[in-house]
Amino acid sequence: MKKRIVLNAFDMTCVSHQAAGTWRHPSSQAWKYNDIDYWTNLAQELERGFFDTLFIADVVGVYDVYRGSAEMALKDADQVPVNDPFGAISAMAAVTSNVGFGVTAALTFEPPYLLARRLSTLDHLTKGRVAWNVVSSYLNSAALNIGMDRQVAHDERYDMADEYMEVMYKLWEGSWEDSAVKRDKASGVFTDASKVHPIGHEGKYYKVPGFHLCEPSPQRTPVIFQAGASGRGRRFASRHAEGMFILTTSVEQARGITDDIRNQAEAQGRSRDSVKIFMLLTVVTGDTDEAAERKYQEYLSYANPEGMLALYGGWTGIDFSKLDPNEPLQAMENDSLRTTLESLTHGHDAKKWTVRDVIRERCIGGLGPVLVGGPKKVADELERWVDEGGVDGFNLAYAVTPASVTDFVDFIVPELQKRGRAQTQYKPGVFRRKLIGTADGMVEASHPAAEYRGAYAGKPSIADKTLPSPFADAKIPVPAE
Repeated sequence: MKKRIVLNAFDMTCVSHQAAGTWRHPSSQAWKYNDIDYWTNLAQELERGFFDTLFIADVVGVYDVYRGSAEMALKDADQVPVNDPFGAISAMAAVTSNVGFGVTAALTFEPPYLLARRLSTLDHLTKGRVAWNVVSSYLNSAALNIGMDRQVAHDERYDMADEYMEVMYKLWEGSWEDSAVKRDKASGVFTDASKVHPIGHEGKYYKVPGFHLCEPSPQRTPVIFQAGASGRGRRFASRHAEGMFILTTSVEQARGITDDIRNQAEAQGRSRDSVKIFMLLTVVTGDTDEAAERKYQEYLSYANPEGMLALYGGWTGIDFSKLDPNEPLQAMENDSLRTTLESLTHGHDAKKWTVRDVIRERCIGGLGPVLVGGPKKVADELERWVDEGGVDGFNLAYAVTPASVTDFVDFIVPELQKRGRAQTQYKPGVFRRKLIGTADGMVEASHPAAEYRGAYAGKPSIADKTLPSPFADAKIPVPAE
């Protein structure tokens, strides 16, 4: 049986996400990122194409490394202005029934007590179709504007993340027992306080003594996505992630990464298939290879090289204006996205990327490669990445929005369906059941969140701390007629 290819659309609540300059293309609607109709129409288009997820990226800083300023990023709208990614999800859920929504939230700057509530709220309102992309934020400008002196060091961000996840699991899985919510009008009991427990967490980075503000949502713990594929990021993902996004430049490089992730997951006591791995890719397609190539060249005519270097400056922490454009890039240690430079300076393809290579090959694709071709060529290549590279699916960025999604749905999805690689209907149930296959939609027993399911049952509850009521038998008198 052929492996089904998981399809995620990659977007961001901004104008220029991965492709710099293409917002100027006549068919681009990127400028409508503030319009709720853009998002609801996009969600419906994805559901028409049986996509698994709309994955919404986010940053809370600006790209100000290139030439020492954010001017270029502002000029080309390179991920700024940028809105909160949570805002449109409820509206998109209201006009769809099956597509999932992956939302990015940086744990570095938000207390777990508050973020747990925001994610549970969305899981309720979407009827269990939410995934959380766990990031730790990499832009120094974000740290400065939050009030920090500088960004937290790369590996320490993951140490913080490990404890953060422990707090979230305690709130989502352990704080409320399954039978806590009664909704019993006859007795007047909505929630049985004896089944609600304070988590009493006090660790190195976080202190959360109380209980979760929300009753258990359809998935309890949203599906966990993770986008960091550095060595430390992979260790984190092997323990927590149910979906993981990787950056790679070749099938051979992908196989090395996917094997390592699955080996580490297995070492954590999880199955090799418990983490779905998605590769970042931009597809430009048409009804023929020639039509797709013409479209790609047209898109390139709108691309902005300096806009792309502004993005890469933020992604790598390197000011590309100071580099020799013809010299091979060198990996270095810093607190930005280490995966980005690693993907350009390592790998079995042994290609030595230069600044000119980045401009020529990534002005459209951003962090990932671009695949140009008609339905058969694209489907062949997608199958090769899955079969030889070991990925489960793709995180599909747009060259021009929403045209890239519409083209993929019209040209590529039917070809993949014909080959038995794309779904023709959705599984019933919550997002985790659709993606991972768990029958009840909850985390697998081998996932660390499962350790906290029922962990507080029999332990101190809110009812234990309640003082006796002097008004237990009091009733409000009813006026006589």
